[in-house]
Amino acid sequence: MLRFLRDQGLAITMFGIFAATLIGLAFAGWGAYNEDLVDHGEPSVELGEYLSSPNFGEAVFENWESEFLQMGAYVFLTVFLFSRASAESKDPDGDNPSDEDPRGADKRKDVPWPVRRGGFALVVYEYSLTLVLLAFFLASFALHAVTGAGDYSQEQIAHGGEAVSALAYMGTSQFWYESLQNWQSEFLAMGTLIVLSIVLRQRGSPESKPVAASHAHTGSG
Repeated sequence: MLRFLRDQGLAITMFGIFAATLIGLAFAGWGAYNEDLVDHGEPSVELGEYLSSPNFGEAVFENWESEFLQMGAYVFLTVFLFSRASAESKDPDGDNPSDEDPRGADKRKDVPWPVRRGGFALVVYEYSLTLVLLAFFLASFALHAVTGAGDYSQEQIAHGGEAVSALAYMGTSQFWYESLQNWQSEFLAMGTLIVLSIVLRQRGSPESKPVAASHAHTGSG
């Protein structure tokens, strides 16, 4: 058990922080939602009712959407784009292990089964990280549209308007305002990390160049 916790401590900690902040979001959102209801002369709701509301779903999925978009785009763009001297980039002039053709791998070694099988399974596996992140983005994007449409419709009805479908909601300024306000911050953060890793260091982190490495060195190795 201790070995597992050591070997997977980073992932466990990240998902632990995620769970804690999601719970915090639920309670904070519940409080804000009830305050808004009371301000409009409506009765407050229980936590369970709030968690099943489109208001909570929209708050969650619009953020997941931006995270998976940023990560998927980053993984894909780093295949063929470079940022010389950054720890986050491949070396534009050197040989990079990630570029190696898996078809030449020794099948007797402990390689993933798609590499041993070859064919279509290997083609999919070669791009599986980007494909799965893209799928997560599309799912979050769709759920944002559905839950956002529900929340938007409730507000419209409360002001004498009409409910809208998810597709119609995607054509509103509100939907794109919610999406783009998150997208811009994600790409700003990633771009900042790429540039700062040229001259700044974090000893012990694989996201940083070695502390004594030249500023001209590209990659974290």
